[in-house]
Amino acid sequence: VQLVESGGGLVQAGGSLRLSCRVSQGKFSHLNMAWFRQAPGKEREFVAAFQWTSRTVYADSAKGRFTISRDDAENTASLQMNSLKPEDTAVYYCAADPTGFTGRYEYEYWGQGTQVTVSA
Repeated sequence: VQLVESGGGLVQAGGSLRLSCRVSQGKFSHLNMAWFRQAPGKEREFVAAFQWTSRTVYADSAKGRFTISRDDAENTASLQMNSLKPEDTAVYYCAADPTGFTGRYEYEYWGQGTQVTVSA
């Protein structure tokens, strides 16, 4: 299973970005997909997950601002981020696993990460 993220960049506070994660060489429809992020000097933290059963879950920091989605026909998971804040600045990672939920160690497959920078 290979994951490739895209869509990061620099945005002003209050702006929006959409991250995408394309999955190849795996049965996407039976993978739980998630986004994590890691800011400098901090641990990698959970942001959102979309299980293959259609259940979604969000970190408190993402609720009401971020939306995770998936397109099983395109083997792609996305994270729409609105009302961005400087504290959202981090490298964002896409992750996939048949049974993973919100823990970083529950996911076997990871993308290379994409930088999101939110200026004040």
